Amino acid sequence: MDTLFSDILLPVTIALITLGVGLSIKASDFRHVFRYPRSLSIGLLSQMLLLPGIAFLIAYFADIDPVYKVGLIIISVCPGGATSNLVTYILNGNVALSISLVVVNSVITLITIPVAVSLAIFYFTSEEAKIVLPVGHTILNIFLLTVVPSAVGINIRHYFPEMAKNLQKPLRYILPLILLIVYTGVIFVDRGSEPIILLDSIKLLPYPFLLNFLSMFLGWMVARKFNLNSKNQFTISIEVGLQNSALAIFIAATLLESQTMALVPIIYGSFSFFSTLLFGYIIKKFSID
Repeated sequence: MDTLFSDILLPVTIALITLGVGLSIKASDFRHVFRYPRSLSIGLLSQMLLLPGIAFLIAYFADIDPVYKVGLIIISVCPGGATSNLVTYILNGNVALSISLVVVNSVITLITIPVAVSLAIFYFTSEEAKIVLPVGHTILNIFLLTVVPSAVGINIRHYFPEMAKNLQKPLRYILPLILLIVYTGVIFVDRGSEPIILLDSIKLLPYPFLLNFLSMFLGWMVARKFNLNSKNQFTISIEVGLQNSALAIFIAATLLESQTMALVPIIYGSFSFFSTLLFGYIIKKFSID
């Protein structure tokens, strides 16, 4: 049975956010990203190598149940999503680069997620697990929730530039509010009947928070090291720092059938949008061309 917030309102909200973000970009912005793919390549490599590496280090030294360690790894190998696009949009980052990273990385993770999660399960729990992502379903979701809405937004800006300009300012406040309401529903309504232990949640909180902070900071440092412009520096920082918690919950709870493991991405999803927005704002101030 579908749940109201998780299965109905969340996908609609993601599509609405991507459409709103699309209002701020032109088709030429995407052409520039792929014509000069240096920033895209650095962002992808940081997401695929740096982020899981940070997560494995945190999990290795963390004094928590091995199942929770796997949950932390699952978060790290998930791509960004509409929330990272929204944070980039609010902070006036390179939205075309942000969306491109989400789309390309979402396709790549069809391979990397099963490998990394299986390794994490074997290393931390000494068990074996076969993870198979629904390829067709995942690609269709990427297309319907990311590509199509952003294309609609881009075309609205192209054909109705004044309307797109007038919508951008209120949407910077409306979209985060809608996302907050929907995520609150996912956590407290749809999952309200699931056994979430308060003490475990408090004990686990520092680890996903540390993952969020360190990945943003180190992603920013890598972008600076390669002398990317300031806008691309904090855009990559956001993309490396904020992962798709909804996908992580799906992998843990549905594919691995572990509500315990899913607790880590649930906790991560409850704060990461707001912490990333704050970290991103601070990093933006220190980004230099």
